[in-house]
Amino acid sequence: MAPPDPTLAPKRSRKTVAAKAPAPERVAAFRIGLSAESRAAAYLIAKGYRILARRFRTPYGEIDIVAKRRSLLAFVEVKARATLDAAAYAVTPRQQKRIVGAANAWLMAHPEHANFDLRFDAVLVAPRSLPHHLPGAFDAGT
Repeated sequence: MAPPDPTLAPKRSRKTVAAKAPAPERVAAFRIGLSAESRAAAYLIAKGYRILARRFRTPYGEIDIVAKRRSLLAFVEVKARATLDAAAYAVTPRQQKRIVGAANAWLMAHPEHANFDLRFDAVLVAPRSLPHHLPGAFDAGT
């Protein structure tokens, strides 16, 4: 017996739901963030770091940049604001905790880096200025 002809099968109705487009402000903020991360990565490379990952996502949160220099592994949070001061204040204790959790997830996924010196940095980005690197911006205890 021949298999049934699929063109003769009754058509299943599928409801199509149009995805709601994100607000223009959100799209602009996303693009600014990507640009800031690219500027920060280029700045770190110029300082001798090697970028191991960008936008590393975990259930705990996201690490903007994971960078290595010699035996140092830096988990870097990038903040873009209108001024460097505003960017510095945007690295909140809640975000620090999220980044520490994500860093632990990174180390679980990359055990070859477990013996490296670890540091939590921030790179602040503002219009018309070079990125500002804050080595050791916070520690895992906060």
